[in-house]
Amino acid sequence: MSNLTLPSNRIMNFGIFFVTVLTIAIALYMEHVMLLSPCGLCITQRVFFILCGFVCLVSALHDPEATTQRLYSLIAASMCVFGSYFSIRQIWLQNLPEEEVPACGPGLTYIMDNFPFIEMLNFLLKGDGNCAEVVFRLFGIFSIPQMALIAFSGLFSLCLFMAFRKTKASPRALYGL
Repeated sequence: MSNLTLPSNRIMNFGIFFVTVLTIAIALYMEHVMLLSPCGLCITQRVFFILCGFVCLVSALHDPEATTQRLYSLIAASMCVFGSYFSIRQIWLQNLPEEEVPACGPGLTYIMDNFPFIEMLNFLLKGDGNCAEVVFRLFGIFSIPQMALIAFSGLFSLCLFMAFRKTKASPRALYGL
């Protein structure tokens, strides 16, 4: 039986960055080609995908030693936790009985143009009736926030794996560099 060699943390960080770029590309395709307007919670989830990818890109470029890699991985994992929270909130809104769904508010562009930053932030973090509408289902099963939750869960698992995996000492560590 042969030993399975897992990719280095650096390669895995580049991989996570690529997955987040692909995720954002899919979201932009859905917005601009399929003409599905994102709600406040969708935009918030995008921000956390971008933040996770950015942390992993910085880690990949930095290629740190184990302790710093653990810190990068835990920060990226925390971005996945926050993103998952907003995915779960949107899934919850989508599953509310119709009479309990919050009222729809004005669009994000209108809010950005006419309200203070704090109210715009509240809109992005809380969601409204627009966030409760299911406008697309993959294979007729998974809504967009459900797919986002699956992606956040997978990225979270990879980040935790990188944070706590045992790695061999790098040549830099062997020579005290």
